[in-house]
Amino acid sequence: MTEKSKILVVGGTGYIGKFIVKASAEAGHPTFVLVRESTVSHPEKSKLIDSFKSSGVTLLYGDLNDHESLVKAVKEVDVVISTLGGQQIDDQLKLITAIKEAGNIKRFLPSEFGLDVDHHNAVEPAASFLNKKVNIRRTIEAEGIPYTYVCSYAFSGYFLSTFGQQNVTAPPRDKVVILGNGNVNAIFVSEEDVGTYTIKAVDDPRTLNKTLYLRPPSNILSFNQLVSLWEEKIKTTLEKIYIPEDQLLKNIQESSFPTNFILALSHAMLVREVSTTNDPSSGVEGSEIYPEVKYTSVDNYLDAFV
Repeated sequence: MTEKSKILVVGGTGYIGKFIVKASAEAGHPTFVLVRESTVSHPEKSKLIDSFKSSGVTLLYGDLNDHESLVKAVKEVDVVISTLGGQQIDDQLKLITAIKEAGNIKRFLPSEFGLDVDHHNAVEPAASFLNKKVNIRRTIEAEGIPYTYVCSYAFSGYFLSTFGQQNVTAPPRDKVVILGNGNVNAIFVSEEDVGTYTIKAVDDPRTLNKTLYLRPPSNILSFNQLVSLWEEKIKTTLEKIYIPEDQLLKNIQESSFPTNFILALSHAMLVREVSTTNDPSSGVEGSEIYPEVKYTSVDNYLDAFV
């Protein structure tokens, strides 16, 4: 049995980061999280950090703006996973510089976990955001750093918990707003499954310098299919309000940030067709290479809200 890689998660107290940290620790990897000293005393984050510690995770103190602390942290591990949020995507350039200097990293997984940024149909302001991730990819490749890119599309916890409806905290029970015609296939993956698949990939030669696509077959469905599935569960027919694509594009242009960004991302994920095939030379399908993962289907996920 080969020794499991030591994994450093940067952004581990963030939205998707905590799921990656949990999956890494549960899979038996020596797991490290880069944190700022101020984060440890942060009222909301301190509970999460305590849970990390109790599961055997090691905290490494550092800051993206402190190059020495980054290099020191990177030298402790074999694999670096970045789960930095939207505002910090460009800060990964500092991480790449540290990885290059440290010279010991077997794999770097930059912060992706959404659409395939090299193949998207997003409009502004989402397009500029995705292009920042493209820039990170090209920099990693130019520096010759071994990588895996993880495309996990729409997070179940984010989209399915509200169906992307505004100002609600649960799936709709009377009426639902549907963007576009509702017939375009979208892909939904639970955050826990994103963590599981990501950690499986870190030591896998099949995912080296490739994109790992997370498109579980039963989780590829159109918004209309999603609504039908929900209606069956709650035994109610919802009033459906369709917003045509041209109206949606107008709404995006007329809205201010962050509404325009959320709408543009929804447009890219739910209205424009997302590719469900890949070029085997550049990508692999997670549900195919890890058939042992019992992923959470959309059907099962929605049961929690009935």
